[in-house]
Amino acid sequence: MLLHDTALIFGRYARQTLSSKFQILFGLLMPLLYLFFFGPLLTGLPLGSRGSSWQVLVPGLLLQLGLFGASFCGFGIIVEKTYGVVDRMRVTPASRLALLLGRVLRDALLFAFQSVLLVLAALVMGLRAPLAGLVVGFVFVGVLSMSLASLSYALGMKANTPTEFGPVINALTMPAMLLSGLMLPMALAPGWLDVLSHFVPLRYLVDAVRAAYVGDFASTQMLYGTIAALALSAVSVTIGTRLFAKAGA
Repeated sequence: MLLHDTALIFGRYARQTLSSKFQILFGLLMPLLYLFFFGPLLTGLPLGSRGSSWQVLVPGLLLQLGLFGASFCGFGIIVEKTYGVVDRMRVTPASRLALLLGRVLRDALLFAFQSVLLVLAALVMGLRAPLAGLVVGFVFVGVLSMSLASLSYALGMKANTPTEFGPVINALTMPAMLLSGLMLPMALAPGWLDVLSHFVPLRYLVDAVRAAYVGDFASTQMLYGTIAALALSAVSVTIGTRLFAKAGA
């Protein structure tokens, strides 16, 4: 029944997404701006990392897409609470976990699709990376999206208004972006900042995707990134599910 209920919820939100081309493409706006206007500035600069500047920047932009896109998913459920959609779902026999997983899977697929479009644009700009490395990047975006979307929906169920939700998300995502080396490798940072960044799980995901983009699939960066991604997803989905259920979803 869990799989059946999850498929029903996923189908509902997938149809909503497919009917809104604006929603599909709007999330790409910020990463594309960075790609077109920030990427060329890095060409030829010593970035303290293997590979070209595109192999450094694009992995960061992919995970930035997952970070900000998934973190703000909770806004949608606040709107649904306002219009009574959540209350109507509560009276159905659908599993509470399925109500969360159906939404999360829709988000993961949406951001993975947007990642494909972003990579295609990056290839036109000059990115060169092995196909397997590109696939690894999409997988990491999907795992990150599922993790953060789970927490975001749980927080959205707890928050009463967008004005309560937004500041919390900004307070969490901005330090994560700055300390994970999304834009530039943390190898360029002073020692104390580099040490501090190791306490941010997203740092390991960024390093892993950058390693994949240069074809280094057996590196310690790939190992640590995989462990961090799996641990983050397990913890996030567990916490998100409990908070989601307690909030009466």
